Amino acid sequence: MRDHTVSVDRSTSPSALTFAPNFNVAVSFIDRHLEEGRGDKTVVRSVAGGEVTYAELAENVNRAGNALKGLGIGAGERTLMMVKDCPEFYYLFWGAIKAGVVPVPINTLLRAKDYRFMIEDSGCAAVVYSPEFAAEVEAALEAASRKPAHSFRTEGGDGALQARMAAASAALEPAPAKAEDDCFWLYSSGTTGTPKGAVHAHRDMVVASEHYGARVLGVTEDDVCFSAAKLFFAYGLGNGMTFPLWVGASAVLLPGPPTPDSVFAAIESHRPTIFFGVPTLYAAQLKTLESDDHDLGSLRACVSAGEALPADIFRRWQAKTGTAILDGIGSTEALHIFISNTLGDINPGTSGRIVPGYEARVLDETGAEAPAGESGRLMIRGESTAKYYWNNPEKTAEIMVEGWLDTGDTYIRDEEGYYHYCGRNDDMMKVGGIWCSPFEIEAKLIEHPKVLEAAVVGRADDDDLVKPEAFVVLNDPADAGDATAEALSQHCKAGLAKYKYPRWFKFVEELPKTATGKIQRYKLR
Repeated sequence: MRDHTVSVDRSTSPSALTFAPNFNVAVSFIDRHLEEGRGDKTVVRSVAGGEVTYAELAENVNRAGNALKGLGIGAGERTLMMVKDCPEFYYLFWGAIKAGVVPVPINTLLRAKDYRFMIEDSGCAAVVYSPEFAAEVEAALEAASRKPAHSFRTEGGDGALQARMAAASAALEPAPAKAEDDCFWLYSSGTTGTPKGAVHAHRDMVVASEHYGARVLGVTEDDVCFSAAKLFFAYGLGNGMTFPLWVGASAVLLPGPPTPDSVFAAIESHRPTIFFGVPTLYAAQLKTLESDDHDLGSLRACVSAGEALPADIFRRWQAKTGTAILDGIGSTEALHIFISNTLGDINPGTSGRIVPGYEARVLDETGAEAPAGESGRLMIRGESTAKYYWNNPEKTAEIMVEGWLDTGDTYIRDEEGYYHYCGRNDDMMKVGGIWCSPFEIEAKLIEHPKVLEAAVVGRADDDDLVKPEAFVVLNDPADAGDATAEALSQHCKAGLAKYKYPRWFKFVEELPKTATGKIQRYKLR
């Protein structure tokens, strides 16, 4: 077996993957395509304009890697990336990996205090950022107690990444590495506190791209992938970059925020075959489709993650567009989706079945395996999971236990092997002594025609007993009031167990969410 190659045997399920002893993953995702004759094929189509071929990608990856090496950034040192979805993200991410530097994509929606924490926590050697994020990033750099040796923008001046790449060599030998070596980091979205740096190995992107991308979604080189979810977090990284690169397909990049209008425009103009979104966006798109028609005929599949997809949104989307949404669950630590519905096996309102290549257990309060039909803590195991949390041995020991990853989610596995989401472990509430899932109540509320979004949390009543409270975003804010609250209460009473209906309703303009679309119920509590 040659250096930096991976052998894939798809005659087995899951695919058998064999890595060369010397394995730098950039070769499999970038250089391999030139050997396989895809040099002239378009790999990136930017909504902002312009296309990039596989040959141009390979050259620019080499230039970016050499630019980092030219600054004296050594093997294993970190480069933080606050970079929008654009070709430079690809160049910098893969150039760093090929040069032996560790890229760390960062959420571009954060503020200076968050960036300051990550700059200090990572001990990074460099920070590279798009000009759009300069105000927050530069304020963080100014405030940081430990400053990186280098910081510069992706474009706009002699010191920018583009200028440094132009002056760098177009030839770069891949740095030696093993499949299990540290490769890149992703910071968790911090749903309940300080973000944690999840350290991923070279093999992880191969595992996720093969087991879920190629085998579950069936992504081939004929596909065009478009992800509304951004490249800076795990879900978007797979959707918009590693899945298409793994099979020689193409990707559509949207640099700006994913609104219903911008997403529909991108689909109509660039004709993707697979679209990746989150439940919040699908709900907003359905609202737009009530009054506007859009051509979505290029799509063969849609995918949802980040937060569980209510069955009502699935049914309405399929009825309106003729295309199914495949819901699944993944995480930053697992890199991508490990339980999913598939095109040949869809059970609306569930997260589907385990993705081949992964294992799952649902544990009860004693740590024993919960029987089918009973809720418990979801644990998963697979070869794409992070090795450890940077600089956080306590959380590593708590969440990564003997090869198993504690997802922090409560699930029910039914007799047929489908996994039903109940909520985050901390979101579950006991009502009348019975465990109650906030997601079940939220899904019922969303079925009501006046409701766009809903979040449910536990609240103590006058007797200090916990009951459900609902925070509701209405399709028409003018409907807010006692009459709507009573209608929603009756709607829940008619469709749920008697103890599960919300005792209080609060009508709000929006719900607090992470960048991945997860509702931050702890903020509502």
